[in-house]
Amino acid sequence: MPLPSDSPKKLETRVREIARLKHLSLRTEEAYWGWIKRFVIFHHKRHPVEMGETEVRDFLSHLATHRHVAASTQNQALNALVFLYGAVIEKSLGSFADTVRAKRPVRLPVVLSKTEVRSLLAALEGTWGLMARLLLRDRYAVDGVRTVAGEGCGF
Repeated sequence: MPLPSDSPKKLETRVREIARLKHLSLRTEEAYWGWIKRFVIFHHKRHPVEMGETEVRDFLSHLATHRHVAASTQNQALNALVFLYGAVIEKSLGSFADTVRAKRPVRLPVVLSKTEVRSLLAALEGTWGLMARLLLRDRYAVDGVRTVAGEGCGF
């Protein structure tokens, strides 16, 4: 376990060695080290051994509330710190239930009604209209009847 007197280079070397022992990809290793550096800098260059669950929670909450990072970005930062404390420092972190979490965007499916498809196809002319009709004829029952191999497609 590194001591607070260890230089950042020694911590980086230890993180990278353990990441390679655990067969993490080079990109994961680089991303984790980046998040560990940001964490240390956020806490005014205190050594991670001197910090714990509270500092991790504060950093993750800061990412969500002030940096407005995506949920997946916040999760990557959390995974990096869990790796740091679990595999490198060998110190248990508690629960992060009360951490401010980044919001996942609500994604609504984009679906056109039969009427909208008809009006879209009616607006397309020439080559583009022909391509759209050919692409859609077997996939959508625009006229209420699914066609087989283009027979009676009703376009």
